[in-house]
Amino acid sequence: MGILEQMKALSAEGQPQVQITRDGSNCSASQIMVSPSLEGDISHCVETMGSQVQLPEDILHQIHALMPLRDAAQAACVSRGFLRSWRCFPNLIISVGSLGINENTSNDDEIKRDFICRVDHIMQNHSSMGVKRFVMETYPCSNLQPSYVDRWLQCAITPGIKEIYLSVFSCGIKYNFPGLLLFSREIRSSIQTFVLGDCSFHCAAQVGYMSSLTNLELHSVHITGEELYGFLSNSCAVEQLRLTNCNDIICLKIPCLLQKLDILHLVGCSKLEMIDSNAPNLSTFFFAGRPIHILLGEALQVRKISFFRDFSPDALYYASTKFPFIAPNLQTLVLSTSDETVNTPKVFGKFIQLKYLEIVVSTLKFSQDYDLCSLISFLDASPALESLIVRIAQPTIRRDSVIEDSNGYSRPQCLQEQCHDNLKNVMITGFCSAKSMIELTICIIEKTKALACLTLDTTRGYDRRLVKFDKCLQLGKEALVEAKRARVAIQRYIEGRVPPAVNLKVIEPCSKCIW
Repeated sequence: MGILEQMKALSAEGQPQVQITRDGSNCSASQIMVSPSLEGDISHCVETMGSQVQLPEDILHQIHALMPLRDAAQAACVSRGFLRSWRCFPNLIISVGSLGINENTSNDDEIKRDFICRVDHIMQNHSSMGVKRFVMETYPCSNLQPSYVDRWLQCAITPGIKEIYLSVFSCGIKYNFPGLLLFSREIRSSIQTFVLGDCSFHCAAQVGYMSSLTNLELHSVHITGEELYGFLSNSCAVEQLRLTNCNDIICLKIPCLLQKLDILHLVGCSKLEMIDSNAPNLSTFFFAGRPIHILLGEALQVRKISFFRDFSPDALYYASTKFPFIAPNLQTLVLSTSDETVNTPKVFGKFIQLKYLEIVVSTLKFSQDYDLCSLISFLDASPALESLIVRIAQPTIRRDSVIEDSNGYSRPQCLQEQCHDNLKNVMITGFCSAKSMIELTICIIEKTKALACLTLDTTRGYDRRLVKFDKCLQLGKEALVEAKRARVAIQRYIEGRVPPAVNLKVIEPCSKCIW
């Protein structure tokens, strides 16, 4: 089957024919007319069908390059000009969805055979020239023979390619990316984005100098820390490095040669024990995973840190004692904990430039013994802070509720004489009736001179509603009971302390909070 037959097979599946006009009106690909400004010398035009003059070939190629893969293939069925353009189509985005394969069928072998057949025909009929962006996602086709993927990559990765995205779904056979494909100097000098998923990349250190690579992403890739260090040492233009579930890395070292590295994003990486970065201009650091040792060099340029240390009893403790020294010029800090048991101590350093702080408690098992008012230490250490958000995952019935306290309630002990001049906006979601929550709120009110808006949300976060479904985040029965208690506590202990100039917003559950 040739390319026309293959593309007609795609077109026959009920997909609409490509429609393109310069003014946005609808017409079929075979009816594209030349504009008056292009009339005259038509010797350079692609083809004439009846009395209709077609667009010049360079414009036709530009239009074709902007089409999704299936539309581009369908256009090649109805126009010889598009067919010629197809042979050097620049954006090969290959997946079960882009090829129109029905992945809902119960026959996995049939899906895999269909996928292999279609990709083979596409790659065989492409000239292997002009590919700028190659994307291949093999899911749900598991355990493809590596020889198939090798053949397709060899056809697509040619001089001039700029972006490579490869994700090889596997239930047993782990694909090993062939580094020989990158040994050509012309190829290495053109690649700007390199993304690998679900495969091995053990030849990374031997690839050679990647002079144009700015974006490197590895997801569930088997690569050691030494191999990655060798690759990074030859990739001095890298600006963004993202690693997800790369579980063979124990120590991540980033050489000082990466002068342009701006974003470091790490998720999972279960065996990782240490990050040692010497990149001098790193500005954004995202980490989610188990407790590790973090060294960011001088880190004077780091402006934003997102720190998600799950299943650790002291994530907030670590942040309050380490980050003022690891990244002294932070402006944005997002902290997430799921198992905090250690109260946040007094912060010995200062977040001199910190303007935005968000603290997320992302589990339902958050210790009721944790003193929420100890979070005030972050406020005391952040004189420039303008926005503070505290999120509790889901309100539950508190045994330390002020509503049930038979001893009554007195002035909070955490209040200090130190005042705050810049904090303007405070939001607490999952607001509950715990004594320490009330104390935290009163401390904030009485310590801040510039406070303009205070939002106390007794739900799981009205600002995080599932807008697409017009739903709120679900609340259980206990959470609804606690929300009512929280509302009573706000009326009894908070509202009377709020200055008239402060806009107090109290968010209560609505009908959309109950699914």
